[in-house]
Amino acid sequence: MKKVLVAVLALSLVFILAACNGEEDEVEIAMITDYGDIDDESFNQGTWEGIEEYAEEHGIEHRYYRPSEVSDAEYINSIDMAVADGADVVVTPGFLFEIAIYESQYNHPDVKFIILDGEPRPEEEAEADVADNTVAIYYDEHESGFLAGYGAVKEGLTNHGYMGGMAVPAVVRFGVGYIAGAYYAAAEEDVSLTFPDDRYTYLDSFDPSDEFESRAAGWYEDGTEVIFAAAGGAGTSVMSAAGDEEAWMIGVDVDQSAESDTVLTSAMKDLAGSVQRVLDQYYDDEFPGGETQFLSATEGGVGLPVEREDDLDPWRFETFTVEEYEAIFDDLADGTVDVPATYEELETFIDENDLDPIDIEEETVEP
Repeated sequence: MKKVLVAVLALSLVFILAACNGEEDEVEIAMITDYGDIDDESFNQGTWEGIEEYAEEHGIEHRYYRPSEVSDAEYINSIDMAVADGADVVVTPGFLFEIAIYESQYNHPDVKFIILDGEPRPEEEAEADVADNTVAIYYDEHESGFLAGYGAVKEGLTNHGYMGGMAVPAVVRFGVGYIAGAYYAAAEEDVSLTFPDDRYTYLDSFDPSDEFESRAAGWYEDGTEVIFAAAGGAGTSVMSAAGDEEAWMIGVDVDQSAESDTVLTSAMKDLAGSVQRVLDQYYDDEFPGGETQFLSATEGGVGLPVEREDDLDPWRFETFTVEEYEAIFDDLADGTVDVPATYEELETFIDENDLDPIDIEEETVEP
């Protein structure tokens, strides 16, 4: 009897130790969030939904980790936790992970890393170093912004505003492209735009706040018809203001039409699709390690939402047609229209296309 009891206790201890070591719940694909959580209705959520869909379809254990603070040390700590839990692939959405991925790709050479909107670097502004176990993915946000601005003007909206979260490269490109698209469409329609420099701003935050809602409401009250909010979670503040003023806003990164009736359209990146393609390559033993990929309209990496899998119709344009959208999209994809990504390129674009001069000051466009 004693021998049986000892055996049972020993077996129980094995199960307890296994549970403590995570062997019963090991993760295979992990995502580390940046500023927000997986329900931020933007970058984190779009990336996580792509991972979740892929993992559930293929029966793969997956998990996300939310760092306790925004710092390289905490990002590295979260990555270490994911690897300790068994992660073979770690996905990080955003340029804030550049230093953390640089360190981690060498600390964990047997783990594969996917970084979106950034490349591994030993320090800020240093030369990128993408190791063989890492792939970096960028998106041509300026093309997505262009399509949103073009569509808004084609819809008949001529009084515009832009709110960026922070003046980081991706957000700057969204704004520059938006200006280019709006003025390009205005020239086609032979209309004048109202887009003053005090209606182009950075909020220095990606978090929602009453202050941002109040500022957006003030713009709407002063006649702004549509605000493009490339501001992550702060875009929900603009949505609220647009709802109160019965105005329009434009979402970012993912299709945000389900979040509010005020969302005219969304300047999207193919976050889910791009991550799923790399995961496919990983599981086919063809992981594109050492690569930096740039996804544009040519690769279908950016665009506006035309349809959804659910019953909600994201196409809220009434004047701007899907056929017109597809035509301008093709012009971007085949290079007929070369969308500017910087303020200097925007000035050249305006001159070459004989567009009306704009009164956006350079310091409001670039960091």
